[in-house]
Amino acid sequence: MAAAPSGAGDVQQASASAHGSGSGLALRSGATLAPPKILDFGSDPVGITRMVGDQDGAERRTDTNADVTYELQAEVLFAKDSARLSDSARSRIAVIASEIEQRSATRVRVSGFTDDLGSSAHGDVLSKQRAAAVRTVLADELHSETVTFETRGFGERHPVASNATEDGRKKNRRVEISFAQTGG
Repeated sequence: MAAAPSGAGDVQQASASAHGSGSGLALRSGATLAPPKILDFGSDPVGITRMVGDQDGAERRTDTNADVTYELQAEVLFAKDSARLSDSARSRIAVIASEIEQRSATRVRVSGFTDDLGSSAHGDVLSKQRAAAVRTVLADELHSETVTFETRGFGERHPVASNATEDGRKKNRRVEISFAQTGG
């Protein structure tokens, strides 16, 4: 490493790589570069994901280059152990339906999920019922014969958080609505 002229502290040239090419960065004497980090794009196949959530965590929107996904917490949609939508849930779903129309989406996926409390069979049934309830409201709001729905209940499979805490279980009780960014 070549030392720079002294003045306001000793400065050294930082090496950009193991090949010894200089990066043009200057470090104070005794400072070292942090170890390189490898970014994992495997969990984000399109390379770019943007997430936006509301303050209470009840709704989260994820945008990728290909899809838009809304994740709605079950507590804001349904009463405990119920698949009957609240009035406020219907208005949230209507806003999502409006965006589906704006994007001219023709295929919408609605997926229900539960936590791991209770039997797995009960969670499977409840998640399917909740996904179907959301699909029904979407279909009513869309008034379109061109939109097809894929509706699935996953029960406790595919958790997004640990089921060891109530906060984690709350995140796992959700309904996701996904559709293509443009058309499709």
